[in-house]
Amino acid sequence: MKMQQDLDNLKKKDKIFIKTFGCQMNEYDSNRIYDSVKKIGYEKTDNYQEANCYLLNTCHIRDKAKEKVYHEIGRVKKLFRFKKKPLVIVAGCVAQAENEEMLKREPYIDLVLGPQAYHKINDTILNFNEKKKKKEETEFDAVSKFQYLSKFQNKDGKVSSFLTIQEGCDKFCHFCVVPYTRGPEYSRPFKQILDEAKCLADNGAREIILLGQNVNAYNYEGYRLSDLITNIEKLSEIKRVRYTTSHPKDMTDDLIEVYKTSKKLMPLVHLPVQSGSNKILKLMNRKHTVEEYLNTFDRLKEINPRIQFSSDFIIAYPGEENQDFENTFNLIERVKFINSYSFIFSPRPGTVAENLHLIDKTISIERLEKIQHKLFENQIEINQSLENSIVDVLGENLTDDKMKVFGRTEYMTSVIFNGNKSDIGKIVKVRIKKSNRNSLFGEIVSNSNQKVA
Repeated sequence: MKMQQDLDNLKKKDKIFIKTFGCQMNEYDSNRIYDSVKKIGYEKTDNYQEANCYLLNTCHIRDKAKEKVYHEIGRVKKLFRFKKKPLVIVAGCVAQAENEEMLKREPYIDLVLGPQAYHKINDTILNFNEKKKKKEETEFDAVSKFQYLSKFQNKDGKVSSFLTIQEGCDKFCHFCVVPYTRGPEYSRPFKQILDEAKCLADNGAREIILLGQNVNAYNYEGYRLSDLITNIEKLSEIKRVRYTTSHPKDMTDDLIEVYKTSKKLMPLVHLPVQSGSNKILKLMNRKHTVEEYLNTFDRLKEINPRIQFSSDFIIAYPGEENQDFENTFNLIERVKFINSYSFIFSPRPGTVAENLHLIDKTISIERLEKIQHKLFENQIEINQSLENSIVDVLGENLTDDKMKVFGRTEYMTSVIFNGNKSDIGKIVKVRIKKSNRNSLFGEIVSNSNQKVA
C-alpha cells in the first residue's frame, strides 16, 4: 500500500535530472534510464533546480574520475543547500568500481547503481522511497538489463542516434578498468537490435552509431557486426551507419569485406592502436602488433582509398623509451590519422598497470605535445584540403543562435552551414569556404555537377 502511494505521488510531481559523463555508451544508457523511470512517473528536466532526483552517470576512463564524482556531489549539496534534498543516485562505471564505499564516504548519496543494473532502477527508487534505506546494486547482469530495456521503445528522436549492441570486455588490457566496471563481453540478441534500429528510424534517426566497448567483437548465435550493418542499412530511412569502439584484434575478414558491398557504412574507421611500439603493446597486453594493425589499414585502403582512420594513443606508458615513442610518431606519419585522442598514461585503481613506475612528468608532457602537434597538423591539412570543394553533410540540428545548421561529413567532421530547419535529417551538399582544426564552414549548393569530396 505504501509503495503504491509513493508511486501515485511520483506521478504527480517528480522530475529527474541526469548529468552524463564520458563515452557515447553512457549517453545511450542515460536515455534508456529516462525511458525506464517514466514508468514510475518521473519527467525529464534539463533544469537541475527543479529536480527532486539528481542522477550522475559516471565514467571511470579519465584521470581522477572518482574524485570528480565527489566534487560533483559537493556541488549538488551547495545547489540544494536551501531546498529540499533530492534523491541522489550515482550510476555508471565509478559506481560499479566503488560500490558500497561511496555510501560510506558520502552520506549525501542515497543509491549506487552499476551499469549492468539499470533494469533495477525503478524498484530501487520505489523501495528507497518506502524504506529510506540506502542501497548499492552492482551485480553484472547484462542479459536481464537488456531484456528489461527492450520492453521500452527507444524513441531517441535524434538525427544521429546511438544504439548499444555489445557491452563488456574480455581483453584485459593492463591499463583499462572496463572489464571490472562493465563485466565480460556480452552481445545483445540480433533481432532485439534490429527492432530498436527500426524504432529509431521511425522516430527520426537517419544515422545509427552502433556502440560497444569492443563493438566489433559482437557475436550472437553466429551473427557478427557485419550482419548487423548489412541488415540495418536495408532500412530506407537510415542514410548512414557507423560503429565504435573497435579492437584491432576483432577486425575480422567479414567486417573488412563489408566495406566492399555496403552503401551506407561510413568510410571512417575508429581503431585505437594505443602505441606504435610492439614492445609497449605487449606490456599493455593489447594482443595485436603494429604489423597486424597496418595490414588492416592497407587492406581497407585497397578496398576503398577514401577510407580514413582515427585512433587513440596512450603516451608515456611505463617502459616507453625514446625508440618506442619514435615508433609511435612514425606510425602517425604513416597512417595520417584524420582525428585522434591522445593522453598521458595515468594509472587506474584495480588494473595491472596501477602500480607501475611512471615516466618523468616533464618527458611525458614533451612527448604528448609532440604527438598532438603531429596529429593536429594532420587534421588541419585534411580540413584545408576540403576548402573550395563540395562535401555531403547530414544536417543534425540548428546552431544555438538558430541562424545556421550543424551537421557532419562522412568522416564525422563538424560542419556549420547556412541552412535552415528543413535541412535537418537530410544529406545536403555544402561548399566548404573555410576551416579550422576541428570544423568546416560552408554554404549549401543548390545544383551542382561538381565532384563531391
